[in-house]
Amino acid sequence: MRIITGNDLRTGAVVWWTGSGWSRFVDDAIDAGDAAEEIMAREEAARRVNVPYVCEASRDAQGHVRPAHIKDRVRALGPTVRRDLAVPTAARTGWDWVI
Repeated sequence: MRIITGNDLRTGAVVWWTGSGWSRFVDDAIDAGDAAEEIMAREEAARRVNVPYVCEASRDAQGHVRPAHIKDRVRALGPTVRRDLAVPTAARTGWDWVI
């Protein structure tokens, strides 16, 4: 599965493409497939997101999205050294898949 991530231009938050907008929660990400490049160009031109890019991911048996690369897994959950600053869904999905 190919998901799109970037940073929200207003807040700087890491965001994930949901098919109709952007969410702070990786579990809301959808498979952008072959439309990814067109979506990224449109959203960056509209100045809703900064530096969007595609990353590989998979969906587990519980429906949680897991980015393939560790960089994107850290972006999805937040800081690994301060769990109190983590994205709220991190507590729900657990930390066992960061590395």
